Amino acid sequence: MASFQETLVEHLPHLRAFARLLARNRAMADDLVQETVLRALCNIDKFVPGTNMKAWLSTILRNEFYNELRSRARMAAYVAIPRPQGHAGEQESHAEMRDFEKAFHELPAVQREALSLVGISGFSYDEAAEIAGCAQGTVKSRVCRARTELKLRLDGEMPPANASAPDIKIAA
Repeated sequence: MASFQETLVEHLPHLRAFARLLARNRAMADDLVQETVLRALCNIDKFVPGTNMKAWLSTILRNEFYNELRSRARMAAYVAIPRPQGHAGEQESHAEMRDFEKAFHELPAVQREALSLVGISGFSYDEAAEIAGCAQGTVKSRVCRARTELKLRLDGEMPPANASAPDIKIAA
């Protein structure tokens, strides 16, 4: 039987991927994983052997992510680190992946989280709801809205999140 620490190490790739999806930059994601591991080791007595450690660790990481966002918002110091731009002449698959990543990162955080938990990490709706601290129906709704919005964005039927809204004139 694997020890707590060995099992924790086995889940590091998942934690890194989940943190990258939430944080949208490598440095913050690495910090989230480090803080998650530290909190898990400090709270080893709160983990119930035989339960889902991946879900437990994902919950810790998610809570740390939102705590960090709240802290940064209070300090008004959150500055998004720009993602590197691709080079002209890249293969079409790279361009499509870049478009997907851009559309994915324009989703609201709760939709990114739900889609990451269910679609990427493979958690069931019940497990994702437990991690996100909401009802199963809420997770299903968020995943559905995220998939719909992603499709619209990728099909060019929805403007980017940072596009300005058209001027609406009201007749007098």
